[in-house]
Amino acid sequence: MIPEERSRSLSDEAAPAVSIQNVPSLHWSATDGPVSRSEDIAIEAALCIEISYTRAGTELIKPLGITMRTPGNDRELAVGFLLGEGVITAQAEVQDILSLEKNAAGEDIDTIRVLLRAPPRNDLSRVSRAVTTTSACGLCGRATLQGLPVKPAREGAEETVSPRRVRLDTRTMIALPKKLRERQSVFAKTGGTHAAALADVTGKLLLCHEDVGRHNAVDKVFGAALLGAYPLSGCMLVLSGRASFELVQKSAAAGAALIVAVGAPSSAAVSLAHAADITLIGFTRNDRFNVYTRADRVVFDN
Repeated sequence: MIPEERSRSLSDEAAPAVSIQNVPSLHWSATDGPVSRSEDIAIEAALCIEISYTRAGTELIKPLGITMRTPGNDRELAVGFLLGEGVITAQAEVQDILSLEKNAAGEDIDTIRVLLRAPPRNDLSRVSRAVTTTSACGLCGRATLQGLPVKPAREGAEETVSPRRVRLDTRTMIALPKKLRERQSVFAKTGGTHAAALADVTGKLLLCHEDVGRHNAVDKVFGAALLGAYPLSGCMLVLSGRASFELVQKSAAAGAALIVAVGAPSSAAVSLAHAADITLIGFTRNDRFNVYTRADRVVFDN
């Protein structure tokens, strides 16, 4: 076990994370040539995610993988990752969350260990990453896509907003990218992070997080929503970039009804959105957008 003084629990205040680093660089332009400057860049560092639970009176600790992320909101990231993978479905399944300086193998690495109240129902072999998950793709390291959750399993959870009743008007939608950009403080300084936000149907951003990995940003948002008791069923996810397969999969597991992306969707993302009954919207910028699935949830002005 990790010594008590080296861990921090769910109820403790987390110290502000350093997410930006200033580094020397050489800038070149056709007019000025090479110029020595310093600039801010987004930090990318490793985080180990583990779960712990008791089975037959024995405490078990299972490492699920290592992700490269921007430090900050690590607990939310870990909980969102577990939600997206179907390991948990509700906040009540989480007993505590520990922030550690070493993982279960004794290695010096930032570690989040989520203590579960009961053993997970799902096969953990399909969740664990064989290699480090890069900030570019959360699916990297998977041996198979089998078992990815595409529909929310929220036994006993009350639906605050039924996805069938969700409607979004065009004016609200086209205002979302600007609102998201205004919340991207790290991107404003570095230009090196993705952002994701949870929004209601009035266009109000409830949560917003940034990360060098787009999948990490989404995990942070869904994890924060779960821990902060924000309703997930029928919610809307706003993305600063493209809509990939995995981001649609995470949204489906969380129970989102709409995804509004500034960038393009992939073919796999569109197919999965169809299967998961999610309204997928892309290229949302400059007073325009494209609807790829479930257009009946959009209220067109003309």
